[in-house]
Amino acid sequence: MELSRLSRRAFSALAGTTVLGLALGGSVNSQALPRSGARGPVPTGPPPGPPGADGVRHRVALDRYSLLVDGRRLALWSGEMHPFRLPSPSLWRDVLQKMRAYGYNAVSARLAWNQHSPAPGEYDFSGVRDLDLFLRTAVETRMYVVLRPGPYIGADVDAGGLPGWLTATEGTARTLDPAFLRHADEWLSRVNAVAARHQYTHGTGTVLLYQVDAPQRARLTRLHDRLRADGIDVPLLHADTPVAWGEAERTRDAAEARRVHLDHLAHGVTLHNVHTAFGGTSWGWLPAPSAPTPTYDPTAAIDEARRPTAGLAPLHQLGQLLRHVPDFTRLDEAPEVRAADARIKVRHLANPDTGTHAYVARNDSATDVTSTLPMGGTDVEVTVPARDAKLFATGLHLGAGRKLAYATVQPMLSLSVGRLDVAAFVGRAGESAHLVLDCPHEPWPTRLDEEAAWAYDHGKLHITVPLGKDRVTRLRVRSGESDRTLILLVADDAASLRLWPYETPSGRVLVHGPALLRDVALDGATIRLTGDTVEERGLEVWAPRGITHVTWNGEPVEASVGRAQSLMAVWPLPGVPELVLPALDGWRRRTENPESGPGYDDSGWTVADRRTSHSTTPVPDGQPVLFADDYGFHYGDVWYRGRLTGAADLESVSLAYSTGARGMLMAWLDGEPLGTHRMGRGDDGGEGTWTATAAFRLPEELRTALREKHRENPDAGAAVLSVLVRRTQHDQDAYKAARGLTSAAFEGASPRVEWRIRGAAAPDPVRGPLNNGGLYGERWGWHLPGYDDGGWESVSPASFPREERRQGVTWYRTTFRLDVPPDVDASIGLVLDGGPDRDHRAQVFLNGWNMGECAGDDPAGAPHTFVLPNGILRTRAAANTLALAVLAGGEAASGPGAPRLVLLGSAAGGVPVKPVASPGRRRD
Repeated sequence: MELSRLSRRAFSALAGTTVLGLALGGSVNSQALPRSGARGPVPTGPPPGPPGADGVRHRVALDRYSLLVDGRRLALWSGEMHPFRLPSPSLWRDVLQKMRAYGYNAVSARLAWNQHSPAPGEYDFSGVRDLDLFLRTAVETRMYVVLRPGPYIGADVDAGGLPGWLTATEGTARTLDPAFLRHADEWLSRVNAVAARHQYTHGTGTVLLYQVDAPQRARLTRLHDRLRADGIDVPLLHADTPVAWGEAERTRDAAEARRVHLDHLAHGVTLHNVHTAFGGTSWGWLPAPSAPTPTYDPTAAIDEARRPTAGLAPLHQLGQLLRHVPDFTRLDEAPEVRAADARIKVRHLANPDTGTHAYVARNDSATDVTSTLPMGGTDVEVTVPARDAKLFATGLHLGAGRKLAYATVQPMLSLSVGRLDVAAFVGRAGESAHLVLDCPHEPWPTRLDEEAAWAYDHGKLHITVPLGKDRVTRLRVRSGESDRTLILLVADDAASLRLWPYETPSGRVLVHGPALLRDVALDGATIRLTGDTVEERGLEVWAPRGITHVTWNGEPVEASVGRAQSLMAVWPLPGVPELVLPALDGWRRRTENPESGPGYDDSGWTVADRRTSHSTTPVPDGQPVLFADDYGFHYGDVWYRGRLTGAADLESVSLAYSTGARGMLMAWLDGEPLGTHRMGRGDDGGEGTWTATAAFRLPEELRTALREKHRENPDAGAAVLSVLVRRTQHDQDAYKAARGLTSAAFEGASPRVEWRIRGAAAPDPVRGPLNNGGLYGERWGWHLPGYDDGGWESVSPASFPREERRQGVTWYRTTFRLDVPPDVDASIGLVLDGGPDRDHRAQVFLNGWNMGECAGDDPAGAPHTFVLPNGILRTRAAANTLALAVLAGGEAASGPGAPRLVLLGSAAGGVPVKPVASPGRRRD
């Protein structure tokens, strides 16, 4: 959890009209603030409408309460999504639409420099790296953008996002070192050339804020000048921003998410960022050592398969509250109140304009606590579950003079739809909700669902609702003094995830029922809804006046006006049809690593004879530089071949090497396996670089062969030491620590060694520099569609794992077809089994795209599921090529269990998906 460095007291002491442009160098227009001599800050009022590229210049400022957009208060509810973790641009729209539906009004987007730059001066913003497309999609989905291009971004990315080639250059990252600044400026200028065209201040996009990587004040000043020169004039966020910026790190469950985000709200935060809104996949060689699996954030509210998770409900509720109830964009600390039970800690806030009071009640104990809490002059009995929090409100206006006296459940939204006022409150299933409304005139309540009960006494309407599982209870409130009707909705967490408010140019809409609402369009008397269903669900729509007809995903829906003055579908919306996935069979197998043989031709390899390095790892005395980065091999596996002259009496070989987590080394001498060594797992993220020495004693037969070879012909060729290193990732902080071999030592002989090194071939021009490593099969295209594997050995799925003990690399390939209906969005995964006896590292390629690695020696034996993103995965009756590259030692059965496809989730709806370019192997 991260808050601004300013305390609440200091934050509240800031001048009421502190301008973001002055504090952060942002866009300023004095008309957005009170004129000189005006009293107080901008009052609470309706928030700005959804953003878009409207061609109108916009003003952005800040006072001590919130962002001000064109003079209106905006509570920013941002969710983090990394476009590079979803290598299917069509699906960016899917995730952004889901984020907006679940209450977010902004996306925080980090950009990984290493994904765009394979070499100094080379940049690629095409295909899955198309920043312009991402920013256009944000406009089309009406989402503000907080752009975070680094250069350093952290985020469990290799080297924190710095490109691999930077490890072998002069200079120190994140400093004022001229060598680093020259490269960093070039990166930012390339990003800014795109971002400048999409700034909200210009009316040409929705980029609202720009977060910079400036660990030093001097660097911040320089960055400010750099960005302004590039035409970036939106406000800048940085480590010393004098603004309460609340960013929560990963939260384990819904209760923790509530505690963290409500605590931010209680401390004056109106710039919220949820980390992470969408998890995504650290595919290829993207993950840092701190990321033990390709799954970036298993706790994300929207998981890497694009499915909502159990932690989403509180984020959805709070996001909708901040968007639709402006009272929470301007809150002052109010007089202290205490619960009768001291285990409940209370933070009391008040809006000086509207009279609304907020009470954040937090229970850090291990048991549920029921206590009285003074709210609005009344001691109210409330229950706060163990290690959870709740938000209560009093004085909240609900339209037509009606006001919330107090409630034991949390407000979620309050909005006007036509002649209706609609308010929703949420709590946990099994609770009993008690709401009390101040009504200036005697109300006429109507119970629309059996669960609700009410009583009116002395100007107060008391309502009680037992909260059922996945159920919305409705109550209608009228009076003779107003033509506006209040519709009260009370829901549990599950049911709240099927309440969808939506803003249109003609007014607000509220939809209840489907699994997701993507878009709404008003067309004459028809409201056209687009969204997803998973199971059969009813559909209820509150729409502006004059709307009499409904369509769902282009199909007419028979509907009639219900007692809640909503349009209700006569028949449920259909669910998603059942899908049957094919079995993976037709496997073919081929072993490789010819590089281990003494006769292999390595004349085209790079000679490893350098004596100095820019690495932070010292070069061993008397030995050449063996670090892979110094020879241009920054990702994936790397091969070494050393020609040993004078090795007749050699007894043992010691190889020092350095990798990220789960690194591996294999060694051969004259084609004979010496053994395999593995680094630690790194699951705790505590280490970024792992170093070890692999000591191999030569088998007696090999020692005899070396002696006989020398005795028979003293001038015979040198012995060949072949070493394969799975070098894995660069540390996020110590990014210049060596990867690969670092030194070699010998016992029994002191041979002269001439080293050559080979890693990945030229970066894949479509899939990018993080896709390929230096395996023989990768260099020759065995992972690509179209490669002719007809001569490979046929393998039955039942033969996984192979019982053969063999040190080296084995490839498996197959093809399969899916037949998913065009109106179904199916998320599909590939499962590889693990186990403590599985001695392997398995790299997965789908249509040539590297989906990541899993280590089969998981002590828990847990399988790993690779999410196969649609677009890379062909789902419409087209062939898919699946390839596995398995690195295994010779001590145990190797290879994964029988790979299988699994359906992770499906929905009727989705977005149109374009195939991602997946070129195959070029024919010779």
